[in-house]
Amino acid sequence: MSRQKIIPNLWFDHEAEEAARFYISIFKNSRVGYLTHYTKSGFDVHHMPAGTVMTVEFELTGCKFIALNGGPVFKINPSVSFIVSCGRKEEVDYLWSKLAVGGIQMMPLSEYPFSERYGWIQDKYGVSWQLMFTRDPDIERVITPTLMFVGDRYGKAEEAIKFYVSVFHDTKVGDIMRYSAHELPDKSDMVKHGAFRLEGQSFAAMDSARVHDFSFNEAISLIVECNSQKEIDYYWESLISGGGQEGVCGWLKDKFGVSWQVNPAALQKMLRNKNQNKVEAVTDVFMRMKKFDIEVLQRAFKG
Repeated sequence: MSRQKIIPNLWFDHEAEEAARFYISIFKNSRVGYLTHYTKSGFDVHHMPAGTVMTVEFELTGCKFIALNGGPVFKINPSVSFIVSCGRKEEVDYLWSKLAVGGIQMMPLSEYPFSERYGWIQDKYGVSWQLMFTRDPDIERVITPTLMFVGDRYGKAEEAIKFYVSVFHDTKVGDIMRYSAHELPDKSDMVKHGAFRLEGQSFAAMDSARVHDFSFNEAISLIVECNSQKEIDYYWESLISGGGQEGVCGWLKDKFGVSWQVNPAALQKMLRNKNQNKVEAVTDVFMRMKKFDIEVLQRAFKG
C-alpha cells in the first residue's frame, strides 16, 4: 500500500469488506490490502465474534483508506465527504452511475459555476462523494477528504484550517472561496470551499448554514500513523488542545468535533502476525488504552 501519513477510516456495522471491494471495483488503480480480524477481546468490546473481519486496508487511485467493522454505534454522514477530481467528464458520469445505485442524491449531476460536470452523491453505504470534472487533461483522479462545518460549528472552517496547518508538517493553505452576499443563508465571510494540505496530502473544508441533521462523529475519522512514541505524544496532545476530548483505542476528538486516531504504525504489523496468541494479547491491551503506549504494546506482543 502507498505511504500516507493521514488515512481516512470508515466505520461500518458489518459491511467493511463488502464496501471496500465495491469501491475498488469502480475506481481505477485500486486494490485491497491487509485484513485484520477480531479476537475474543473484540467480542467483549464491540460484540464482534472472534474471526470476524475487523479492518480492511484498501487503496483508491493512490489514496489509502481503512474500513472498520465496529457495529451499529455510529453512522457515516455527509459532514465528511470525498471530492473526486476527474480529468474527463466521462469519468464523472461513470462514477456517478455506479455510486448512485441505492444511494441518495445530495446535489444533482449537472453543470455548475465552479465545474462543467459535478454531482454530490451519498452511496448505499452512506459515504458521500463529490464528483467533479477538472479541466486538466493530465490529471489523474484525486481524492480529497472534505470537512463540512454545520450547526453550532458553522463558521469554524477557516479556524480549523489554520489549526490543522499549525499541527501537521508539509502544510499549505490553498485557495479559499467565500460565499457571495446573495448566497443566503450563508454569510459572505464564510468559507464556501477552502483547500489545504497536511503532510503533503490534499484536504478541504467548507461552512454550510443550511439545516442539516448531521454533524461530525466517529463514523469517519482520520488516522495519523506514527513511527515513535514521541510522535504519538505530539499529535495526541496537539489535536486535543483547546478543548478536544480523549477517547479509547487511540481515538480522540479535536475542538471542532472531528475524530482522529493517533496510531503507532507498529500496531498494524503486530495485528497481522500469524501467532494468534500474540494478536490476542495485543488486542486485549490496546482496546483498553486511551493514548497508545508502544512499549506496553510491545511487551504484550512478546509475552
